[in-house]
Amino acid sequence: MEKEDSDQMAETTTTTEEQTNQQERDPECNSLHQPLLKRNRTLSSSPLALVGTKVSYIESLDYEINENDLFKHDWRTRSQTQVLQYVFLKWLLAFLVGLLTGVIATLINLAVENIAGYKLLAVTHYIDRKRYMMGFFLMTGVNFVLTLMSTLLVVFFAPTAAGPGIPEIKAYLNGVDTPNMYGASTMFVKIIGSIGAVAAGLDLGKEGPLVHIGACIASLLAQGGPDNHRIRWKWIRYFNNDRDRRDIITCGASSGVCAAFRSPVGGVLFALEEVATWWRSALLWRTFFSTAVVVVVLRAFMEYCKSGECGLFGEGGLIMFDVSGVSVNYHLVDLIPVTVIGIIGGVLGSLYNYVLHKVLRLYNLINEKGKLAKILLSLSVSLFTSACLYGLPFLASCTPCDPSAPLDTECPSTGRMGNFKKFNCPKGHYNDLATLLLTTNDDAVRNIFSTNTPSEYRVFSLFIFFILYCILGLFTFGIAVPSGLFLPIILMGSAYGRLLGMAMGPYTTIDQGLFAVLGAASLMAGSMRMTVSLCVIFLELTNNLLLLPITMLVLLISKSVGDCFNPSIYEIILELKGLPFLEAHPEPWMRNITVGELADVKPPVVTLSGIEKVGRIVEVLRNTTHNAFAVVDNTMVPTVGQMSEVHGLVLRAHLLLVLKKKWFLHERRRTEEWEVREKFTWVDVAERWGTIEEVAVTNKEMEMYVDLHPLTNTTPYTVVETMSVAKALVQFRQVGLRHMLVLPKYHGPSVPPVVGILTRQDLRAHNILSAFPHLEKSYASKKGR
Repeated sequence: MEKEDSDQMAETTTTTEEQTNQQERDPECNSLHQPLLKRNRTLSSSPLALVGTKVSYIESLDYEINENDLFKHDWRTRSQTQVLQYVFLKWLLAFLVGLLTGVIATLINLAVENIAGYKLLAVTHYIDRKRYMMGFFLMTGVNFVLTLMSTLLVVFFAPTAAGPGIPEIKAYLNGVDTPNMYGASTMFVKIIGSIGAVAAGLDLGKEGPLVHIGACIASLLAQGGPDNHRIRWKWIRYFNNDRDRRDIITCGASSGVCAAFRSPVGGVLFALEEVATWWRSALLWRTFFSTAVVVVVLRAFMEYCKSGECGLFGEGGLIMFDVSGVSVNYHLVDLIPVTVIGIIGGVLGSLYNYVLHKVLRLYNLINEKGKLAKILLSLSVSLFTSACLYGLPFLASCTPCDPSAPLDTECPSTGRMGNFKKFNCPKGHYNDLATLLLTTNDDAVRNIFSTNTPSEYRVFSLFIFFILYCILGLFTFGIAVPSGLFLPIILMGSAYGRLLGMAMGPYTTIDQGLFAVLGAASLMAGSMRMTVSLCVIFLELTNNLLLLPITMLVLLISKSVGDCFNPSIYEIILELKGLPFLEAHPEPWMRNITVGELADVKPPVVTLSGIEKVGRIVEVLRNTTHNAFAVVDNTMVPTVGQMSEVHGLVLRAHLLLVLKKKWFLHERRRTEEWEVREKFTWVDVAERWGTIEEVAVTNKEMEMYVDLHPLTNTTPYTVVETMSVAKALVQFRQVGLRHMLVLPKYHGPSVPPVVGILTRQDLRAHNILSAFPHLEKSYASKKGR
């Protein structure tokens, strides 16, 4: 019931905001001749966002180093041994993240290949005996049970495990706290749920969930385990801060991509290009080290499984396509079909993003009906998928086997794998559509990528395959199971790539299998808008450097074409979920407004004195939701009078720490350094201390005082009120801030020392336009002249 109430509240909030925005953007309500500053408007923002399928309260993370007296003393007193220990532990955590991610990825592949393999063997057994209905009921029933298991786990135990998890990781590394996203329950549900969903034959991949699993492993290691059972070892507490946890989660995300594609360099570049907002050379080395460990683990398991000790598990799921032994020849005229593939990929990718955006909105309305609606939606998609995968191959005609095929080619094949599935065909014939549909997704990719098979697939079968996976790709993503976008997009792209290769057959020397690879790359670039990381991932998958030039060209064209229509799919999902992600590039109209004008439409800034009454602190904490407060000192200046100056910024968590520890003074005075160190440690300052409702303060204590100077960050990032919002946004994002102090341009006795405090919600384009709706219209009118 709490989940349903939260969903309804989120829907009401969204509807109200949309109605308000429509009224504010009415051209009759605003004129370009009106003043820029509209004091009747305020910056509005919602603290709610969708994390997985759960509506959660969103806060920002403290990536900024809090340079208060305790931090400075701890940093000064650290010995060389402690510094080396800290560095060693970072590398040890990076090693453990890679090791555990590699092991879990192998176990997931092992489980998927065996569950799906034995299911397909049983179905094939009935098909060979012409018992088609029994085969259908068996396949549908097994898929139904696997989907039901995954959905129940997600709905009842870990709603944040739904979906790929990559948008939430992007938001976290951007500075947005996504609650319950990296817990132990989320990780275990993600592992088991992705095994069930992929083995059930749903049109989704395990690549996105593996990225999320890697991030969960990293977060749990960095904080010493789950929240309720954390290890309190001293060396673990080194990483009890948002800044170090951000770095280790970046290692986890890159390890997840590496585990999905066995692509170490591609994993590092994926983290750099797609998910990470903040980067440095030391982080580059550690992520590369983590991915190298993942590759070693995967290779070791593959060598072990070649002995037949892993059941039906072979090379499936770890590498899709190896063309190292295929000769790749192309000429200048081949650039024409390559360019066409790039353009098609950009157009189809943007179209896919547009339609998926509409489908996700529809699914959100369905999911708001409650848990039963989520379960029924997932099961409906599973039944439809099973019916299509089993029934559509009957539409394809049988194809005779090629007598000139190599001796090691089994045609027709009767097992779970192979390029020439017999299905319902007579001896010596195969069903090309069953080869693509009645198999696992990884095997389908391997089959459609196969080289030196120019006559294996018919145009009709590839067209049916393309249309089906377009439909399944749109309607499977968004249900309450762990799911990834990589594999559905690869399957769709490879289908139209191979179709184009068949059409260009007489006019090009490029193999149809390589056209399928280029088609998959183009659609991924057209939808996800990645270039460098995708290029390296496909290069490491294909294991052929000769494909590099044309792959680069396809990716650049697809991304450029897709950018002309809409944002990337992950940016669309971030916007749909309401996660306050700050983009790298500010809007052009943001140069027409200053941070002082933004601060002026916010509620008055709340400040505290350097030595403040306990009652005042309790009042502020109870009546506001701010997470930081400016600390102001009043001093007497000769010939000028009393002046107020900003001492720094104190966090809400530190005020709660003071109240819980009862660090009160009977008189108004500054404390000595030894008094502070006697009461607090740097470990205490790094912890989060609950809410004000958990603190009990007596009436007598209300009249006491607190010296806030030792806990105040004396070096917060500040900007002058005349700075443009565009420039402030770039600084806010690149430094990884949570609060930005706006100071007046001129100082005097009657001038307040702080104009305002800006947060990430204040710098989002949507929220700014809600207060200044004519800014965008003004820029558009100037651009149109």
